[in-house]
Amino acid sequence: MSAQHLSQALQRIEASPTTAMTDRASELRAEGRDIISLSVGEPDFDTPLHVIAAAKAALDAGDTRYTPVTGTTRLKEAAALHFRRDLGIAAEARDVIVTAGGKQAIFEALVATVSPGDEVIVPSPWWVSYPQMVRFAGGTVVPLRTSASDGFRFRPSELEALITPRTNWLLLNSPGNPTGAVFSADMLRGIGEVLRRHPQVLVLSDDIYAPLRYSDEPHAALAALCPDLAERIITVSGVSKSHAMTGFRIGVATGPDWLISAMGKLQSNSSGNPASISQAAAVAAFEGPQDFLADWRDAFRRRRDMVAARINATPGLSTPVPDGAFYCLVDAAPLMEPFGGDDGKLALHLLDNGVATVAASAFGGRDGFRISFAADEAVLDTALDRIEKALS
Repeated sequence: MSAQHLSQALQRIEASPTTAMTDRASELRAEGRDIISLSVGEPDFDTPLHVIAAAKAALDAGDTRYTPVTGTTRLKEAAALHFRRDLGIAAEARDVIVTAGGKQAIFEALVATVSPGDEVIVPSPWWVSYPQMVRFAGGTVVPLRTSASDGFRFRPSELEALITPRTNWLLLNSPGNPTGAVFSADMLRGIGEVLRRHPQVLVLSDDIYAPLRYSDEPHAALAALCPDLAERIITVSGVSKSHAMTGFRIGVATGPDWLISAMGKLQSNSSGNPASISQAAAVAAFEGPQDFLADWRDAFRRRRDMVAARINATPGLSTPVPDGAFYCLVDAAPLMEPFGGDDGKLALHLLDNGVATVAASAFGGRDGFRISFAADEAVLDTALDRIEKALS
């Protein structure tokens, strides 16, 4: 067999750089190397006990069979509660699809609607999989460049300047990966005004990090602020980041019936239903106590402040203080000459010195790297010592 047998769609994409770096760190650990992995976006807290109890109860009850393809009614009801309570979106169970992680929901929405020649506007730096999914579907990625000096936010006028008759989607991610940028309600209302002038543009709002924001302002969701655009907006959420349930693989999305139905059609012919035990656990996550989140946010805020301060005190490195999520996108432009301007080589240099990061170029950026501060403070302190030594 050879590459000539691979589909054109598959040849348009690359493997995820974040998972590749995390896998490489695991391989080096297996070889006996002391590697601190700051490359993966995974909370280090234990999954809440009431969620674990729900999974055990489902096993004991024998809930190990197929469920409806797009999720159980119970989980759809719990997810609709989450969308109403936490994001302010007027969702009902019938408006929800349950997927094997938020990534699957995004993939299905794009593959169900993007055709060759369609343009998809993606703010950059972006989550690594957004452009890959667009390219897999045959679409063209249109970067909307943002900068650290603007807090990795953009003006509505900058968005409108990129819209053409071929524009099919705008992808939004707030709080953002890899930047931690948060979009304010005023900014989203301005985006809504642009969208009203361009009725062909759909919006995918990835709000998976909504519970992890560090200001006193409530989370702003486009579908809640602009209900008149609801037929054009799909909002993606889940339990992976908020409840430390990455391995359970449960995502949820709400949007217009025509799109949710199309995604269900695709899911019925690909993965089928998400795992039944994971669905039972996710019900407990959405319906159960949420007070632990305040403690988790406080811990992440302390880590954020420590990491950002250490980075900004390291010669040649700088980062904005992120408003949400658990990432810092680090600028290392003054230090790039020894690496020939290739931040992939910089990331490998840091890996050789015991810290797994991800090059900024993997996210559509340049001259730097992303680190996750979803780790114990002592671990982060050691990792930052290694980074400082490696770049001194």
